[in-house]
Amino acid sequence: MRRTRLHRVAVAALVLLGSWAVAGTPTAGAATPATAPTTSPGLLQAMQRDLGLSAQQAEARLAAERAATAAEPKARAAAGSAYGGSWFDDETGRLTVAVTSGASESTLRAVRTTGATVRTVQHSARQLDTAKARLDSTSAPQGVSGWRVDPKANTVVVDVVRAARSDNDVQRFLAQARAAGPVTVRTVSAPPQTFAAGTVGGDPYYTGNVRCSIGFSVYGGFVTAGHCGQPGAGVSGWDGSYIGTFQGSSFPDNDYAWVSVGSGWWTVPVVLGWGTVPDQLVRGSAVAPVGASVCRSGSTTHWHCGTVLALNETVNYSQGAVHQLTKTSVCAEPGDSGGSFISGDQAQGVTSGGWGNCSGGGETWFQPVNEILNRYGLTLHTA
Repeated sequence: MRRTRLHRVAVAALVLLGSWAVAGTPTAGAATPATAPTTSPGLLQAMQRDLGLSAQQAEARLAAERAATAAEPKARAAAGSAYGGSWFDDETGRLTVAVTSGASESTLRAVRTTGATVRTVQHSARQLDTAKARLDSTSAPQGVSGWRVDPKANTVVVDVVRAARSDNDVQRFLAQARAAGPVTVRTVSAPPQTFAAGTVGGDPYYTGNVRCSIGFSVYGGFVTAGHCGQPGAGVSGWDGSYIGTFQGSSFPDNDYAWVSVGSGWWTVPVVLGWGTVPDQLVRGSAVAPVGASVCRSGSTTHWHCGTVLALNETVNYSQGAVHQLTKTSVCAEPGDSGGSFISGDQAQGVTSGGWGNCSGGGETWFQPVNEILNRYGLTLHTA
């Protein structure tokens, strides 16, 4: 029993929660490996459970997603100013790239040459991003839970809490949103909340009376969610021993932080399986496209999987808006904050918040890992 706990300290030291990616350098995500490594059986099991896939289907999907992730930057460059966004289509197993209707035949051919499927749309990604940026510059009422660019719908989607749909402040915000550009309003059942928790048992890290989860190892420490602690706050591990100190933290506006590590704790490029599934090695941080599968590890609910629903979403928490989050269909619960999101063996980000739970379902957002690395000049620890 003692040996098991010591092993968990070694791993928990820096990856208590989930699936953060680890890039070779802090300035860019690592490229997808030329040869696909052996996939963790635990990752496949979680995908089978949460996505309704067979083991063979999960393996095939991961291979297709690796190809789509590698093709996306090439397809974006080929589309140029006609680029309207992209996503992974789970039915075709290919990357779909939206291209504006005025694009030339040579542009369309260049995009298809990358292996992507082309869909013609009215608005470019630049136009949609501009419309979203106008909303980012405004203050939203609490009844508005967030907004994002949806490349498949070729519009900016604004989420409104059902109970607040008729609120005057919400209606005024929606009028401003429609004036900013193409907007679609979606009704959601509950507002977003962060997933920190009070002190309870388990394998967490603690700061004050707050329990959160470790995201990914970096050289010198680990990354996690910003709402879990302020700079200078001390951090202790599952056994109560001192780990280190919050060196940087930002929340709201962003939701990221990093903690220095010492006192006998060390970093490893691993996302924990919690004894339910084998631990997952982290090999890079290539960004998964919309539609790709993604899994999360956290100290409360452990392994759960889903898909990427949106990139660069603004989420309106009660504490204030947080920008550039990625939306997923993965569930989470209090205490999972800061934990890892991983797609295959590529780290994606740290858990920020969401709505719902892992009994009835819900959605979550994560802060992309590459942004955190760039902000603090960190280097992710990779296998």
